[in-house]
Amino acid sequence: MLLVGPPGAGKGTQAARLSDAFGVPAVSTGDIFRANVAGETPLGLEAKSYMDRGEYVPDSLTNAIVHDRLQEIDAAGGFLLDGYPRTIEQVHELDSILSQDGTHLDAVVQLVADVDEVVSRLLGRAQSQGRADDTEEVIRHRLEIYEAQTAPLVAVYGERGLVVEIDGLGAVDAVTERILAALAERGIVPDALDPASV
Repeated sequence: MLLVGPPGAGKGTQAARLSDAFGVPAVSTGDIFRANVAGETPLGLEAKSYMDRGEYVPDSLTNAIVHDRLQEIDAAGGFLLDGYPRTIEQVHELDSILSQDGTHLDAVVQLVADVDEVVSRLLGRAQSQGRADDTEEVIRHRLEIYEAQTAPLVAVYGERGLVVEIDGLGAVDAVTERILAALAERGIVPDALDPASV
């Protein structure tokens, strides 16, 4: 399963809840990078060399790190990906990884939220965390970038009939219930998840 949504839509919270509900790991690319860098793995050291120079980690390395993570034993019965894929090239790479492993995606859960509401939420978070750099202009720009990057991916998965669109606003419990209900309509329920699919 993939989870996509703009910054401030509560993706991290819902990823943790879905991970618990389905008994599968929530795999965040940010967490994988940090774990590899902290563990000084060969992939982590290579990624760190790019980050230290202030450069983007290339797709090839991101793909390798994600593939490596999905081979771990806890992901054998399924997983929830958060933050990957981010490009059409990564969509194709994920297709290849899953095909090699004899698995497939069951759903792409897209959290949608009103832009003004998300901006308000992120401004509040920035203030409480003392992030003076997170101005409304900066936040709106980040949301525009997210939209531009994510729209093509959602379109590809939409054509495959995998996208489940969920209103990401409201109480955390209510959003979780919406997601689980929408997945259940597709026959995707925690105790019926096919271990051969993800």
